[in-house]
Amino acid sequence: MGSVTTPSTDRRATISLFSRLRTAEGQADPFPIYAELRARGTVSPAPWGGHLVTGYGTCDQVLRNGVWIEPDTTWREQQGARTRWSAPSAREISRTMPALNPPEHTRVRRSAGSFDRTTIEQIGRRVSQVVDRLLDTLHERLHAGEADFSALVGEELPVATIGDWLGLPSADWPRLRELTHDQVFTQELLPNASQLARSDAAMVELRAYFLELIRDRREHPGDDPVSRWIRTWDELEPDRDKADEAVYFLALFVLLAALETTSTLLSTMTLLLVEDPDRWSLLAEHPDLVPAFVEETLRYDPPTHVISRVASEDCLLEGTEVKAGEMAHLMVGAAQRDPARFTDPDSFAPRRKASHLAFSGGIHYCLGAPLARLEAQTLLSRMIARLPRLTLVRRPVQAPRVAFRRLLNLDVSLT
Repeated sequence: MGSVTTPSTDRRATISLFSRLRTAEGQADPFPIYAELRARGTVSPAPWGGHLVTGYGTCDQVLRNGVWIEPDTTWREQQGARTRWSAPSAREISRTMPALNPPEHTRVRRSAGSFDRTTIEQIGRRVSQVVDRLLDTLHERLHAGEADFSALVGEELPVATIGDWLGLPSADWPRLRELTHDQVFTQELLPNASQLARSDAAMVELRAYFLELIRDRREHPGDDPVSRWIRTWDELEPDRDKADEAVYFLALFVLLAALETTSTLLSTMTLLLVEDPDRWSLLAEHPDLVPAFVEETLRYDPPTHVISRVASEDCLLEGTEVKAGEMAHLMVGAAQRDPARFTDPDSFAPRRKASHLAFSGGIHYCLGAPLARLEAQTLLSRMIARLPRLTLVRRPVQAPRVAFRRLLNLDVSLT
């Protein structure tokens, strides 16, 4: 006779999988664990409540379906006073654009503007200059021995790009980068109390920083995004304090989005390049594959492995009954290795030309996607053209996270 699987058995098995995801081995390579999770079904119960979604098609459907909404401020308040959703940093992040739902999301997104072609061309010139400077520094360090690519380039390019665009003093960039790394815990899948405390402290400092910046830009307006947002919100909101709050949340969102995930993309992309000499040779011979290499990186190991949505009404998800208010955790890292969607999904194939969900989807598709692509493609093109082939010295260490990937180091040397 076969064994009977009970709900409690399912729950223990899933908890075991997520415990393994938190180990150093699980952080280094979560994909075998994702495969085990995916084998439990496209939609399976999350031990802490809600649902886990591992199929690519179902994740894509949820992101594009208006029934599924962001866990906004109202939803978080309904979860109770002693949950992770009630932490000050969780409440604060719920007021940024990615956590808003229509009609407020529509209003704020329009006020933000977009990275149109003209803006990208302007930023692109600055990105090229920054990349050349950072690669000069990297090359100098490499002549003396090994160097940490993540610290010297991967972490530096995004903060220099967005810091320059927002007009933030370069002396502030290192601290803003540190605060960004701390605040991300409030957006993690299962943050613990100490991680939430770090997020709370970071949010207090970020709030003070940007409100002071807004006060200064009111007194000394310029041709920069923050000054433009001030003018826009003064027209939309007669209450100046509320207008300043709106600008603060826009600036906060842009900084957080631009730094955390882009730095991970840059370092992950470079890891995939240097760990296999054939990949460097491929791009050196076919530089036109640079954009495809970036897109395959976003599929193969995206910066964000989990995206969460909430059902706005009772519905069915792949035959599973979902009640209004229940959460679905879209396991994007697993979905983008879904064999039902991708041929040989565990192979890194720059010529694949496959779609991905790394920038989310639907109305919440990432506003900064063009900027992230610009930085990644510029960096990759310049590396291939300017540097001798780099060699991976040792496997990098991953930060202890599930939703937001981050390489803590990427040590390389010259061949």
